[in-house]
Amino acid sequence: MPDMTTANTLNVLGICGSLRKGSLNRALLRAAQEEQPEGMAITLCDLHEIPLYNDDLYLPTPPEGVRAFRAAIAAADALIICSPEYNFSISGVMKNAIDWASRPPSPPLDGKPLALMGASPGLLGTVRGQLAMRQVCIFTNMIAMNKPELFVAKAHEKFDSEGKLTDAETRQKLRAFLVAFSQWVQRVHAR
Repeated sequence: MPDMTTANTLNVLGICGSLRKGSLNRALLRAAQEEQPEGMAITLCDLHEIPLYNDDLYLPTPPEGVRAFRAAIAAADALIICSPEYNFSISGVMKNAIDWASRPPSPPLDGKPLALMGASPGLLGTVRGQLAMRQVCIFTNMIAMNKPELFVAKAHEKFDSEGKLTDAETRQKLRAFLVAFSQWVQRVHAR
Protein backbone atom coordinates (compact mmCIF):
# COMPACT_ATOMS: atom_id res chain seq x y z
CA MET A 1 0.00 0.00 0.00
CA PRO A 2 1.24 3.51 -0.68
CA ASP A 3 2.25 5.61 2.27
CA MET A 4 -0.47 8.24 2.08
CA THR A 5 0.76 10.20 5.06
CA THR A 6 -0.37 13.61 3.81
CA ALA A 7 -4.12 13.32 4.49
CA ASN A 8 -4.54 10.39 2.11
CA THR A 9 -2.73 12.14 -0.71
CA LEU A 10 -1.57 10.11 -3.69
CA ASN A 11 1.97 11.41 -4.27
CA VAL A 12 2.80 11.28 -7.99
CA LEU A 13 6.17 12.08 -9.51
CA GLY A 14 5.91 13.70 -12.95
CA ILE A 15 8.95 13.03 -15.12
CA CYS A 16 9.53 14.94 -18.35
CA GLY A 17 11.64 13.28 -21.03
CA SER A 18 12.79 16.59 -22.48
CA LEU A 19 15.37 19.06 -21.23
CA ARG A 20 14.19 21.84 -23.55
CA LYS A 21 13.13 25.03 -21.79
CA GLY A 22 9.99 25.39 -23.94
CA SER A 23 9.13 21.69 -23.87
CA LEU A 24 5.50 20.92 -24.73
CA ASN A 25 5.77 17.84 -22.52
CA ARG A 26 6.87 19.89 -19.52
CA ALA A 27 3.95 22.23 -20.28
CA LEU A 28 1.61 19.21 -20.31
CA LEU A 29 2.92 18.13 -16.91
CA ARG A 30 2.32 21.63 -15.54
CA ALA A 31 -1.24 21.42 -16.89
CA ALA A 32 -1.56 18.06 -15.11
CA GLN A 33 -0.64 19.79 -11.86
CA GLU A 34 -3.42 22.29 -12.50
CA GLU A 35 -5.92 19.50 -13.22
CA GLN A 36 -4.85 16.99 -10.57
CA PRO A 37 -7.92 15.54 -8.89
CA GLU A 38 -8.59 15.91 -5.20
CA GLY A 39 -6.31 13.60 -3.24
CA MET A 40 -3.50 13.68 -5.82
CA ALA A 41 -0.32 15.76 -5.60
CA ILE A 42 1.93 15.84 -8.67
CA THR A 43 5.53 16.92 -8.11
CA LEU A 44 7.69 17.59 -11.16
CA CYS A 45 11.12 16.04 -11.43
CA ASP A 46 14.07 17.64 -13.22
CA LEU A 47 16.50 15.42 -15.14
CA HIS A 48 19.12 18.11 -15.82
CA GLU A 49 21.51 16.83 -13.14
CA ILE A 50 21.57 13.23 -14.38
CA PRO A 51 24.76 12.49 -16.36
CA LEU A 52 24.98 10.06 -19.26
CA TYR A 53 24.84 6.54 -17.91
CA ASN A 54 28.27 5.13 -17.09
CA ASP A 55 28.58 2.15 -14.78
CA ASP A 56 31.99 3.44 -13.69
CA LEU A 57 30.15 6.38 -12.09
CA TYR A 58 27.61 4.15 -10.36
CA LEU A 59 29.97 2.40 -7.97
CA PRO A 60 30.77 2.92 -5.20
CA THR A 61 28.29 5.83 -5.03
CA PRO A 62 26.11 7.18 -7.84
CA PRO A 63 26.27 10.90 -8.68
CA GLU A 64 24.12 13.18 -6.49
CA GLY A 65 21.60 13.86 -9.29
CA VAL A 66 21.07 10.12 -9.73
CA ARG A 67 20.69 9.55 -5.98
CA ALA A 68 18.11 12.36 -5.77
CA PHE A 69 16.20 10.96 -8.77
CA ARG A 70 16.11 7.44 -7.34
CA ALA A 71 15.00 8.77 -3.94
CA ALA A 72 12.20 10.80 -5.56
CA ILE A 73 10.95 7.69 -7.39
CA ALA A 74 11.12 5.59 -4.22
CA ALA A 75 9.16 8.21 -2.25
CA ALA A 76 6.40 8.50 -4.87
CA ASP A 77 3.28 6.35 -4.84
CA ALA A 78 3.15 6.45 -8.65
CA LEU A 79 4.81 8.01 -11.69
CA ILE A 80 3.67 9.95 -14.74
CA ILE A 81 6.14 9.94 -17.60
CA CYS A 82 5.51 12.63 -20.19
CA SER A 83 8.02 12.36 -22.98
CA PRO A 84 8.49 13.43 -26.56
CA GLU A 85 8.88 10.82 -29.27
CA TYR A 86 12.27 10.73 -30.98
CA ASN A 87 12.77 8.53 -34.05
CA PHE A 88 9.71 6.35 -33.27
CA SER A 89 10.94 5.77 -29.71
CA ILE A 90 11.48 7.40 -26.31
CA SER A 91 13.89 10.28 -25.90
CA GLY A 92 17.51 9.61 -25.00
CA VAL A 93 17.05 11.75 -21.89
CA MET A 94 14.20 9.52 -20.68
CA LYS A 95 15.98 6.27 -21.50
CA ASN A 96 19.14 7.47 -19.76
CA ALA A 97 17.21 8.35 -16.58
CA ILE A 98 15.48 4.97 -16.57
CA ASP A 99 18.80 3.19 -17.03
CA TRP A 100 20.13 4.91 -13.89
CA ALA A 101 16.94 4.17 -11.93
CA SER A 102 16.83 0.51 -12.93
CA ARG A 103 20.16 -0.39 -11.33
CA PRO A 104 20.36 -2.53 -8.18
CA PRO A 105 20.21 -2.61 -5.29
CA SER A 106 16.50 -2.06 -4.80
CA PRO A 107 15.63 -0.43 -8.12
CA PRO A 108 12.90 2.09 -7.23
CA LEU A 109 11.02 1.47 -10.49
CA ASP A 110 10.17 -2.11 -9.50
CA GLY A 111 6.39 -2.45 -9.11
CA LYS A 112 5.79 1.31 -9.47
CA PRO A 113 2.41 2.27 -11.00
CA LEU A 114 2.89 4.43 -14.09
CA ALA A 115 0.89 6.57 -16.49
CA LEU A 116 2.26 7.56 -19.89
CA MET A 117 1.34 10.68 -21.78
CA GLY A 118 2.96 12.94 -24.29
CA ALA A 119 2.65 15.97 -26.52
CA SER A 120 3.97 16.43 -30.03
CA PRO A 121 3.49 18.80 -32.95
CA GLY A 122 2.94 15.70 -35.12
CA LEU A 123 -0.36 14.09 -36.06
CA LEU A 124 0.10 10.98 -33.89
CA GLY A 125 1.09 12.65 -30.66
CA THR A 126 3.59 10.31 -29.03
CA VAL A 127 1.98 6.98 -29.96
CA ARG A 128 5.16 5.21 -31.03
CA GLY A 129 7.22 6.65 -28.17
CA GLN A 130 4.68 5.44 -25.62
CA LEU A 131 4.66 1.99 -27.22
CA ALA A 132 8.46 1.84 -26.93
CA MET A 133 8.19 2.96 -23.30
CA ARG A 134 5.83 0.08 -22.58
CA GLN A 135 8.58 -2.33 -23.68
CA VAL A 136 10.95 -0.74 -21.17
CA CYS A 137 8.27 -1.15 -18.49
CA ILE A 138 8.35 -4.92 -18.94
CA PHE A 139 11.98 -5.28 -17.89
CA THR A 140 11.89 -2.63 -15.16
CA ASN A 141 8.63 -4.09 -13.80
CA MET A 142 6.79 -0.77 -13.78
CA ILE A 143 3.04 -1.31 -13.93
CA ALA A 144 1.76 0.90 -16.73
CA MET A 145 -1.89 1.88 -16.97
CA ASN A 146 -3.22 0.72 -20.33
CA LYS A 147 -6.32 2.88 -20.68
CA PRO A 148 -7.20 5.63 -21.04
CA GLU A 149 -4.31 6.82 -23.17
CA LEU A 150 -3.29 10.44 -23.66
CA PHE A 151 -1.57 11.51 -26.86
CA VAL A 152 -1.64 15.25 -27.54
CA ALA A 153 -1.21 15.74 -31.29
CA LYS A 154 -0.63 19.15 -32.91
CA ALA A 155 0.39 20.27 -29.43
CA HIS A 156 1.95 23.51 -30.66
CA GLU A 157 -1.60 24.64 -31.46
CA LYS A 158 -2.92 23.74 -27.99
CA PHE A 159 -0.51 25.72 -25.79
CA ASP A 160 0.09 29.45 -25.78
CA SER A 161 3.50 31.15 -25.98
CA GLU A 162 3.86 30.88 -22.18
CA GLY A 163 3.29 27.11 -22.21
CA LYS A 164 -0.27 27.30 -20.86
CA LEU A 165 -2.70 24.65 -22.11
CA THR A 166 -5.42 26.61 -23.88
CA ASP A 167 -7.31 23.81 -25.63
CA ALA A 168 -10.45 22.99 -23.62
CA GLU A 169 -10.91 19.51 -25.13
CA THR A 170 -7.34 18.50 -24.29
CA ARG A 171 -7.74 19.88 -20.75
CA GLN A 172 -10.92 17.81 -20.32
CA LYS A 173 -9.15 14.66 -21.57
CA LEU A 174 -6.23 15.36 -19.24
CA ARG A 175 -8.58 15.74 -16.26
CA ALA A 176 -10.34 12.43 -17.08
CA PHE A 177 -6.95 10.74 -17.59
CA LEU A 178 -5.75 11.84 -14.14
CA VAL A 179 -8.97 10.75 -12.42
CA ALA A 180 -8.69 7.33 -14.09
CA PHE A 181 -5.02 7.10 -13.08
CA SER A 182 -5.81 7.93 -9.46
CA GLN A 183 -8.45 5.21 -9.35
CA TRP A 184 -6.18 2.74 -11.11
CA VAL A 185 -3.26 3.34 -8.72
CA GLN A 186 -5.58 2.70 -5.78
CA ARG A 187 -6.59 -0.63 -7.34
CA VAL A 188 -2.95 -1.59 -8.01
CA HIS A 189 -1.92 -0.81 -4.42
CA ALA A 190 -4.94 -2.66 -3.01
CA ARG A 191 -3.83 -5.93 -4.60
